[in-house]
Amino acid sequence: MTILWGGLYIVSLVGLLGVLGVHPQAVSRSRFALRRRARAGDRTAAMLLKKQQLMRDIFSLQRVVAAVLLVLLSVLGVELFHWAVGIMVSLVIALESGAVARIGPWQQVSQRLYERHEAALLGYIERHPLLFRAIRSVAPLSSDAYDIESPDELLAMVRESGDALSPDEKKLIINGLTFASRLVSSVMTPRSVIETVSKHEVVGPVVLDELHRRGYSRYPVIDGDIDHVVGMLYLQELVAMKPRAKAPRVATVMERQVYYIHQDQTLQHALAAFLRTRHHLFVVVNAYRETVGLLSLEDVIEALLGREIVDEFDRHEDLRRVAERNPRHNNPVTKTNHDV
Repeated sequence: MTILWGGLYIVSLVGLLGVLGVHPQAVSRSRFALRRRARAGDRTAAMLLKKQQLMRDIFSLQRVVAAVLLVLLSVLGVELFHWAVGIMVSLVIALESGAVARIGPWQQVSQRLYERHEAALLGYIERHPLLFRAIRSVAPLSSDAYDIESPDELLAMVRESGDALSPDEKKLIINGLTFASRLVSSVMTPRSVIETVSKHEVVGPVVLDELHRRGYSRYPVIDGDIDHVVGMLYLQELVAMKPRAKAPRVATVMERQVYYIHQDQTLQHALAAFLRTRHHLFVVVNAYRETVGLLSLEDVIEALLGREIVDEFDRHEDLRRVAERNPRHNNPVTKTNHDV
């Protein structure tokens, strides 16, 4: 009888090490992609999909079998070595069996045996759902869903996604995630390169030619200096004007509506303001109402999409007030200019 117990003890110990040496490989491809390929008749994808769906059952079964073998080894150890020695031996096995099972050659043998019979095991699990539902309840596992806890974590995942996303897709997602926190000052045209027109200029052939050569379609109209913007001049409207006997001054043909936005506002706020106004060019000001730049709707859309655009966009209506009080009386708010 002792020989029988000893043989059973050795078989149980080898079985425990074999079970603990198995490391089922999770499927790296997404369930969506596998399901699509399986519907197209891809048998390998169908097998991987089944494996992905049953992976929790495999891990639960592994835990239950290991627990049963440990209990069996404890009972056999008490029978073979007396209770005190048997308990000590069982405790050592419980603590060290995992480390022993991970020894290279042993783990390779265990893994090969598992992979050889994996398909049969998956089929057995699929045929006995009630049994494995009970096993899952006895040996529950934490959810295999990946919870993203912050935008920074999602950004890191996108940046490290390898070939799963194209460079354009990565850029679009990253820009979309960071868009709400970016400031107007990060994308505006800075003050030093703004092209302006004086309200006293005469709109004649020479001025029109000069404006065309500058390469812009619209210009802020100033009264003295750039900190006093009084209107916007649109070349498209000038070209469409009927010829006059006397060339008009800029002040008579400019658009008098001027909208201001603070440099520390977010692009999300700016986009909302653009979509609520019938205007697509804002003068950017600082806390002292000094002009620090220009912001166009194209600038905001390019920041959102991560690529340069050249199309004009439809205009929408309404506005938002964002600039602070004007202690120096720069760019004063009047009936024809507004904060957004």
